[in-house]
This record gives sequence, C-alpha cells and structure tokens, in this order.
Amino acid sequence: MKEIPTKMEGYAIGEQDFRNLRMDGAIYVDKTKYLEKIVKSKGKYYFLARPRRFGKSLFLSTIRYFFEGRKELFRGLAIDSADWHWQEYPVLLLDFNTGQYSEVDGLEPVLRNLLKKWEGKYGVKDIDDDYSQRLRNIIAAAHEKTGLPVVILVDEYDKPLVRNLNEQKKFEHYRSLLASLYSNFKSAGEHIKLVFLTGVSRFSKLSVFSDLNNIDDITFDNEYADICGITENELLKYFKDGIRALAEETGISYEKALKRLKFNYDGYRFAAKGSEIYNPWSVLNAMRKSAIKNYWNETGLPTIVAETLKKINVNLEATFNSKITEDDLKGLDLLNPNPTALLYQTGYLTIKRYYSGTDQYLLGIPNLEVRKGLFKVLLPYYVVGKEGTANQNLLEMVSDFMDGNPDHAMLRLQAFFAGIDYKLKMENENNFHNAFYLLTHIIGLNTKTEVHTSDGSIDLLIETEHFLYIIELKYDHMADEALRQIEEKKYGRVWQTDIREVFLIGVEFSSKTRCIEDWKIRKLKE
Repeated sequence: MKEIPTKMEGYAIGEQDFRNLRMDGAIYVDKTKYLEKIVKSKGKYYFLARPRRFGKSLFLSTIRYFFEGRKELFRGLAIDSADWHWQEYPVLLLDFNTGQYSEVDGLEPVLRNLLKKWEGKYGVKDIDDDYSQRLRNIIAAAHEKTGLPVVILVDEYDKPLVRNLNEQKKFEHYRSLLASLYSNFKSAGEHIKLVFLTGVSRFSKLSVFSDLNNIDDITFDNEYADICGITENELLKYFKDGIRALAEETGISYEKALKRLKFNYDGYRFAAKGSEIYNPWSVLNAMRKSAIKNYWNETGLPTIVAETLKKINVNLEATFNSKITEDDLKGLDLLNPNPTALLYQTGYLTIKRYYSGTDQYLLGIPNLEVRKGLFKVLLPYYVVGKEGTANQNLLEMVSDFMDGNPDHAMLRLQAFFAGIDYKLKMENENNFHNAFYLLTHIIGLNTKTEVHTSDGSIDLLIETEHFLYIIELKYDHMADEALRQIEEKKYGRVWQTDIREVFLIGVEFSSKTRCIEDWKIRKLKE
C-alpha cells in the first residue's frame, strides 16, 4: 500500500477528494477534529450551510473515507488517535456539483448514473421506475449485504434550487423531485448510520427539514464555526512558505504580505463566537501563483443574486450593513426572498458582530475581494454604459475627486450617464441612488450613503485623504434646491474643523432624459 507522504508541499486547488489530496502530498488543513466531534455525538442527521468554494465537498470526502475504514489516510491527523474500530461502512455519496440544472430535466442523468452504480454494487435486482423508491431499495440492500447501516452524504443538496431561484417552474420541479428523494432519510432510518447534507441555504419549504425534526443544523454552532475555511492560526501553520514566496515575488515584507492576504481574503465569520475565516479558494490560489487577485469571483458570477436584488428594489447600502436574526438567515423562501439572507448564504455578506440582547447579527461585506467582485457584477443591473465610454470616464473621475476637482468629476459622471443604453429605465430615485453608490464604490472611493446627522441624512458622502464631498441627489428637482437643503440643514457642520477641504454638491437627475441635468458646488469654508 502506498505510504502517505510525510512532507506536505503542494497547493491542490480544486481538489475535493480527500484520498487524492493525502496521497499526492498536498497541503491539507486538518479539520478532522470536527469529524471526531460528530462521531462522538452519536447524532444521525446533520446539515451544514457554507458559501461555494469553502471546503464543504472536501469535508464530505473526509467523512466518506473515514467511514470506509481508510485508516492509513488519517495518519498524523487529529482523528488518528480516536478510539474507532475502522470498519468499512457502505457509503452513498449524492454529489450534485456535477449537474448544470439549466433545463428542467438536468437532475435525472445525475441520478440515473448514481443509482445504476449502487444497484449493481449492492445487488438490487428489481429496478423500480421511481427514483425515490430506487434509492430506498439501495439503502436497504446495502445494509443487508454488508451488515452495517448506511452512511449517506449529500453534497450541495440545494444546487438545482439555487440555480433556479428566479425560474419558478423549474424550481418547483426540482423541489418536488429532491423532496421525494430526501424523504427516504426518515422512512429508511432503521438502515441508516449517518446522513450529512451540505449546501448554501436551508430552503424553508423543502420538506427534508420538516420531516427530519431531529436534524442537527450546525451552520451557526459556535463549536463548528471553523469547520470550513482557514483561520489565522491555520494560515500561519500551513502556509508560511507560501506567504514568504508571495512576499518575495511582489517585493514586499512578510508582514505586509500577511496584511494583504487579510485585507483581500479574510473577514468571514459563521457563528456568534466564531473566528475570522479566510476564503480557502482564494488563499490556495494566492499561494500557488504568488499573487493577490480576485480568485473567488472568477468561479461564478452572482447573476441570480443581482437579478433578485434588482427585482425587489432594495437599498443596497442598507442591505450591505444590516441586522438580522438567525431564524431569518437560515431559511430562504422563493416567493418572498430576503435579500440579506440571500447575500449571506451565497457568501457576499458575513457576520461582523453578534448582539446577545436582541439575538441579532450585524452583517457586512467580508473583504476587498468580495466587495470589488460583487459591485462589478451589480453595476450593469443599475446602469448600462455604451461600450468604450465607461471605463475611461470612471478612471478619470477618481483622479478628479482625489485631486479636489469636483466640477470635472461631475462632468465625467454626466458623460457616463449620457452614455447609458437607451433601453435602461431609472424607474425610481432608489435605483438612481443605488447606481451612484455602486459607481463610486467600484472605482475605489470611500463612499457612504444615508449618513445621519442631527439635522437629517446626507444622501452621499465621499471621503479621500485630502477632500470630503457632501452630495445631495435630487430626482426631478433642481440642483439649487439640493444645495440649499445641504446648507439649510447644516450637513457640513460636523466637518467644520476637519483639516480636509469640504465640498457641498447638489445634483439634479432627470427621469425623462435619464441623465444628470445640472449640479451646484460650494466649498464649506469659503
């Protein structure tokens, strides 16, 4: 039998098979203490939700080889010393990562391949036409043939649903088919040792959760908060060589390389008392390529998220900095989508703080990588520039704001809106505010909206090192009126003693022309 390499060196990007990773000598961040905790708890049904590319598949694969009795693969890991008999249990892995599910029959080929393989392995002779019945027969046959109860692992149990959030007919078809499959977890309970499901969301109307009233949802449990992803301690333990290589390649110090990794990829948190977590996909890519880039965003554009946010017309900044209860975060209802829960479950928001008194979580965007990727995808849903006009205007607008030239910046912003595709409709003032907010954020400006003062709230506040801009946006109202509101409500009073130069800007946007019609600018201290 091939020995496990004693020195772990490689960065196995995208490798989700625990056996392959261990046999190839790749770096494995040891999470087996959580597996031992699950085994010792003697529970039967578990559910874990985490965003995509966070190691859920690898953890399920680790469970698989553990219950298949592959002790040699766990040599030197935390669970190696566990008091375990290392028997080979029958393991059924339902992996829904492989399907695309863009068509209504996308799940059937995946199921047929899996069920046919298991029927042959466990000697099921009477093949039923019904997928659910076939799975039930396989579970019973596997128990009978091996004499041991079955371990069932479901990877991305909700992927067909997530892919069709805005396609109600396909969503309902997949919901019905999956519910019939998952109903076996209860009805065949006498044949089952363990069921472990992973996904990005706990769909509130999928019967698996109501049927299995004893399912242990460990998604928000403090003791399992770090089960996926990379903690600060794990980063320093397993990736020191990679961090040194990154520092050398980019010409910076080891400490600065650490800061860049933290700023770009850290900031996730999955429980009230959880550690801050680095995105494992991004860290592995940064280590292997010795470069800080936006790796996670390249694995899949959040078009469903963007479409949902646009459809229900939310205030983006309020959504990106909101408080919510655990119950509201857990479930997702297609007919009444909660934008905050959707953004959290898909990894674009994370826990920043827990308020025990109200049992609420304060959410926020985890890090720079997520912020840049999300805003870049959201922007076309609010403004669609004609090809060739957007990028240059936006880049020059940054320089104007940084250099204290707001009039030039507004001219470029006006040109940008003038280049918007004629098909776009700025249906209301909220969409215009969202567009403004996204534009200034995506180009790297420090922007806040609805900033509250003792006399009211500022529509937009842009801060640079040397300048500060207080902006009032008026939809179908004169720019003079916008500037007058800033002055009358004394929005600038808070920054009277600020050493930076402060500009007051009133902006008029026309719903008829879908363009900035006029603006008025005054310095706070003239």
